[in-house]
Formats: sequence, C-alpha cells, structure tokens
Amino acid sequence: MPVFLYGVVPADVEPTDDARAVGDPPGRVTIVTHRDVGALTSEVSVDQPLGRPDELRSYQRLLDGTAVVAPVLPVRFGTVFTDEAAVADLLAQHHDDFRAALDELEGRVEFVVHGRYDETALLTEVLTENAEVSALRGETDVAARTRLGELVNQAVEMKRTADTELVAEILHDLTDDVLVRRATHELDAVNIALLVEAGRRDKLEEIVERLADDWSGRVDMRILGPLAPYDFVTPLRPAES
Repeated sequence: MPVFLYGVVPADVEPTDDARAVGDPPGRVTIVTHRDVGALTSEVSVDQPLGRPDELRSYQRLLDGTAVVAPVLPVRFGTVFTDEAAVADLLAQHHDDFRAALDELEGRVEFVVHGRYDETALLTEVLTENAEVSALRGETDVAARTRLGELVNQAVEMKRTADTELVAEILHDLTDDVLVRRATHELDAVNIALLVEAGRRDKLEEIVERLADDWSGRVDMRILGPLAPYDFVTPLRPAES
C-alpha cells in the first residue's frame, strides 16, 4: 500500500491517536523505524490528487505538533513511497545524516516573528518624511500619479528593510539562527524566522511585546509557532517516491 511521508524523527516518537493524516478518508499516522531514526507515515490512495487546503493543514499540524516534543526533519509535501519497506530503505541509506541533523535540532523549534504596518500610520510617515511624495499627492495627471506610486513603494521598501534589520539584530541576542523571509504582503513590516531553544520562548515573547509597545499604532506584531523547522532544514526530496 502506498504511504505518505511527513517527516523524519527519532525512532521513539509515538504519534498520538488524534493525529490527522492526509487523504480522504484520512489514514492512521504510524512510524516506520530503522535503528534510532523513524519516519512519520500514513497509508494513502494514489487515485486522488493531494494538495487540498485541509490536507496541507493536516500535514503542517502533524509536523508542528511533533516539533514541540521531538526534533523533526520535514519532508516535502506530497512525497509518497510505494510501501513502508521503501521508507525503511530510505532511513537505512541516510541514517547517519538523519541522525546528525536530528541531534542538531534537539530541544529547538522554529518561531516566526511577523509584523504588519498600519496602513494609515505608514502613509502618514511616508508623507511626512518625503517632500516629493507630499507635493505629488494632489496631482492628477498620469505621469505624476505613476511617479507618486513609485516613490511610495520605494519608501515602504526602505522602511521594511530598516525595520527588519533592527528586529533581526535584536533577535540575534537570542539565537544565531535568524533568517529574514520575503514579504508576502505589501504591508508586511517584518517577517523573520528563528530557530530557538524551546525553553527561551518566554524571552522571545518579552522581546516581541517590547517591540509591539514601541511600535504601537504603527506595526501590529505577532509570533507564529512553535513550528517544525521549515526555514532551517531543506525539505527532504527523496528520489524514490
């Protein structure tokens, strides 16, 4: 029976009874092991395409929930093996690499620090700080409006870069593993992933709360996580699937 592969974990990880697998109907999440490494899997039908939003959510929930209790190496969504024996072969072939990577992640989880500008506050800043933007605001001809748009976009990008650099520098006091992610929305101010010891979550929350206070009314700050280390581990893309 084909099996869907979620991630590589220590062999002693035990999926909970409420772990939801992908597929319709969803199968039961099980673990395939080789020595001291394992793989979270579930039986899946290859007659139906994978990738529905609820399946992606199930995949992420399983990996994120696992990351809270054990290190996990995410496997690219949609990776399906012919059977559990093929998964066991993968674990055997790459055992030492998997074990070393899991050891590096022991006790650490990913968080994402995300900030989004208040649109009104952002535009007020841009108008106040840029005389040309302010002068062009009332113009109606196409060339002037085009130039206005370019200037505003440039100003926002400069602010995003400066604010991101500031937050990244502060977060480096918490961990060396800080990664700037690309903006996914025009009002994104900060989008930074970090790999941090689970026990330092309170410190991270203190840092973000302080930033939120400093930027109150300007940037809405939040923390996402704990998450599986998607941004710090290259998702496994096994050739045999």
